[in-house]
Amino acid sequence: MSLKNIFSTGQNHPQQWYWFKEALTKEEVNKVITLASELPEAKRASTLGSGDGGSTRSSMIKWIPQNTTTWDWLYERLMELSVEANDALWKFDLRTALEAIQYTEYYASENGHYDWHQDIGPGEAPSKRKVSITIQLTESGEYEGGDLMICTGSNGSGQLDNNEVCPRGKGVGVLFPSYMMHRISPVTKGVRKSLVLWVGGSHYR
Repeated sequence: MSLKNIFSTGQNHPQQWYWFKEALTKEEVNKVITLASELPEAKRASTLGSGDGGSTRSSMIKWIPQNTTTWDWLYERLMELSVEANDALWKFDLRTALEAIQYTEYYASENGHYDWHQDIGPGEAPSKRKVSITIQLTESGEYEGGDLMICTGSNGSGQLDNNEVCPRGKGVGVLFPSYMMHRISPVTKGVRKSLVLWVGGSHYR
């Protein structure tokens, strides 16, 4: 038997992302923001050292608890989104979400941003992330900058130069493989609010 036959599993699209114009309705977004206002703040201006001595991230973070009647509907919705996107593009072996949903606010007054990064990494949970989900909670006109950008490859220059700007809008959902490089460009006016969840639950296979 040839090696080609041994490893043949069909095609997928490992460098593509998927989006929903209405992952959440505007009413559901308003509900999320109201409920999230009651959660404790976990982190502000989270800073990870970068090569030029600056910060790679500036934001305010809250964690949305799992397994509560208040939030179960949101976890179920995001998992449904991940199933649709995964079936269409990647066909990963998805099991569950090991981590809580992250509620994040990026403030122009604090140079809100998140430099280029991947969502996978060492550790029990980060090493098992496969699909990253971002839900935008702010109308596009309520802030400037703050674009979610995803790198889909290189043109051969060795730089992150195949960068796609994702759609904006209240309730828009964007899903992509957690190994893809992405960033939130600096917010220059207003506040950008979003949700993030990582789905996986087992190592890549």
